[in-house]
Amino acid sequence: MSTFWRSMVILAILWRFFYDRNLLAHCCPVECICLSQTQVMCNTGALREIPLKAIPVTVEQLSLTKNYFPIIKSDAFGGLALRKLSLDGNNITTIKPFAFRGLPRLRDLSIQHTPLATVASFAFAGLQNVSQIQLSHNKILRIEGYAFAGAVNIRQIHLADNPTVTIETNAFSSLSNVDRLILPSGIRVIEPDAFYGLETVGYLKLSFMDLASLEPYTFRGLTHVKLLSLQESDLGIIRAGAFEGLVQVELLNILNNKIDAIQELNITAANRIRVLRIQGNHLLETPESGSIVLEGIDTLHVNSNYFPCGCHIHTLLDSPLANGSYSSHGGAPTGDFLSKNYCISPLEVNGMPMSSIDLYSIGRCLEQVTRENLEATNSATPTVRQGQSWHWWQQWRKEQTRRTREKTLISAVSSAVRFLAASPFTSMLFVGCLQSASVKMS
Repeated sequence: MSTFWRSMVILAILWRFFYDRNLLAHCCPVECICLSQTQVMCNTGALREIPLKAIPVTVEQLSLTKNYFPIIKSDAFGGLALRKLSLDGNNITTIKPFAFRGLPRLRDLSIQHTPLATVASFAFAGLQNVSQIQLSHNKILRIEGYAFAGAVNIRQIHLADNPTVTIETNAFSSLSNVDRLILPSGIRVIEPDAFYGLETVGYLKLSFMDLASLEPYTFRGLTHVKLLSLQESDLGIIRAGAFEGLVQVELLNILNNKIDAIQELNITAANRIRVLRIQGNHLLETPESGSIVLEGIDTLHVNSNYFPCGCHIHTLLDSPLANGSYSSHGGAPTGDFLSKNYCISPLEVNGMPMSSIDLYSIGRCLEQVTRENLEATNSATPTVRQGQSWHWWQQWRKEQTRRTREKTLISAVSSAVRFLAASPFTSMLFVGCLQSASVKMS
């Protein structure tokens, strides 16, 4: 190549370089640093609004962290070719509906460490291809219905470290392909159908909640769940139908919770739950007869729980929770349930393994026996179990009567001895006896 053409090539390269630099400098906002036509950083720039018109339309990675804009308006980034967007550390209090519409290439969105208190309806609607949303470390108190409407390709949502109180009905509607949903601690209200529309979700963990009750249809619409875990929480009362509509779960965990009462726990073959693990829970009231149905479960684990061991214990042992460990026929009950679970009440047996107490010395509660006998009276063929229930009740009543009489007799004798010991006449009689005995000895 001649010297002339070599010089022309060098001049062309230099011209292109300076042209691109001038063009980039001309298009870059004053508060920002444009590392390239595809990467722009506007961090700590004291921005009070998003400089949409000044940002190069070719930008793919945009960082707007630690600024002061409080609102993300509808279509705030429309027209940009963004793949990654960070809005961490801003003064964001409001996200308008369809704020991120018009970003078909966006994959990663982060809004963390802001005073955002509400994920409003349709705030994240229109996100066509985002795979991950980071919403941790905000002040989110409630997630309104349809907040993520239309965002069908989101794979992960991180909501940890928020003081979330309420999850409204349809809060996660349209999220049909979520692999992992990380929810915060301290949730107090989960409205019915809160998870409706999630459909396929790989991992859903709900921990450290403070619920008054687990309402009907809480989990309706969840399908093809690999793991659903309710743990380390106050679940309050488990209402009838709480698990209605939950379909095809590989593992359902109910771990280390305080449960005031179980109004109904009805899991049937229609739920298609493969493994159910009920472990480490404290149940304050014994479920009524027939309130627990566990069917179609491949594997059931019930261990390390604390149950009332009062006169309702026979109802518990007859229930599916006991996993067939209780036999109403003669002899001591057998099975892992009794050896692996414990008593929470009465106080004198608190903490003791259920296998260490004499179940047959505990009579059935009067109202239960009365009900069973009424059923037996109305039935043409009373069952053997009903007869045995009455027999146990009679035996228990006799034992209680005998113990009461013994206590009364012992108390009367003790009182008499104390009275005589304190009487002057008794003292004089005792001295006289001693004197008479000494005279005889001499």
